[in-house]
Amino acid sequence: MLFQRTFEFIRSYLTAFRLPRVGILDILEMIILAFLLYQAMKWMKNTRAWAVVKGLAVILVFMAIAEILDMTTIIWIGKSLFTLGAVAIIVALQPEIRRLIEDLGKNNFLTTLVLLGDKQNEGRFSDKTINEIISASFEMGRARTGALIVIQADSPLEEYERTGITVDGIVSSQLLVNIFEHNTPLHDGAVIIRGDRIQSATCYLPLSDNRSLSKELGTRHRAGVGISEVTDALVIIVSEETGKVSVAQNGELFRSLDVIDLRRKLEKVQDKKEGKNKKQRKKGEDKKDEAKADA
Repeated sequence: MLFQRTFEFIRSYLTAFRLPRVGILDILEMIILAFLLYQAMKWMKNTRAWAVVKGLAVILVFMAIAEILDMTTIIWIGKSLFTLGAVAIIVALQPEIRRLIEDLGKNNFLTTLVLLGDKQNEGRFSDKTINEIISASFEMGRARTGALIVIQADSPLEEYERTGITVDGIVSSQLLVNIFEHNTPLHDGAVIIRGDRIQSATCYLPLSDNRSLSKELGTRHRAGVGISEVTDALVIIVSEETGKVSVAQNGELFRSLDVIDLRRKLEKVQDKKEGKNKKQRKKGEDKKDEAKADA
């Protein structure tokens, strides 16, 4: 019975489509549409729209199963909520839709989509950015300067960037140290890094409610763990009291990291494919960084 319903469901949809004659222009049009769809999906992958798309895919699969099994109540509820769901999606994705329209107005949307694929192949940020972050982290640790550095992965952080002051500067150890220097306007709060640029400073982050965290940890560590619980960002925390460097990721806190451990975590977030020769060079750089940090 179930097999027969499934067969009739598929046949009803297949018979509704009759393939017309396909010419050269039709093939060219399909190639263009496929390319635009592919680039749009890559663009959405770095926004909250990607999570919505995956959620809609699950709902559509569930509705198809309900249609096959003739679950009339579920089908009626799904159709009734379709209009409301469309409005809710537009409201939830308002920032992304606004940014998309702005890019279209600037005539750089297609350029942005094409370059996005190249940047992903090269990793989320450059090796130079990793070196600058490591250098700044341990330099501030030696000076007992507290710091909170949030490095974006896949989850967008725009809502947290808006709570701070826009910097939009290339990542450098000097800039990071100056931002977190005592008695400077930008030292209080978190710095958010996206790609190779510091987007914002003095950003407010959600505090973690995890009761298993040590009570000796202050607000800076709890904020770092908190943002790692709600996003996939990697957070570097430099303790003002001890000068130790810690990392929060996926709701976990890794304390007292050395140069090599911090580099490994940054490279994992960087998500860059490297050859054997470059890995060998990095081992030599790790030893130099470790000697520099201990000096």
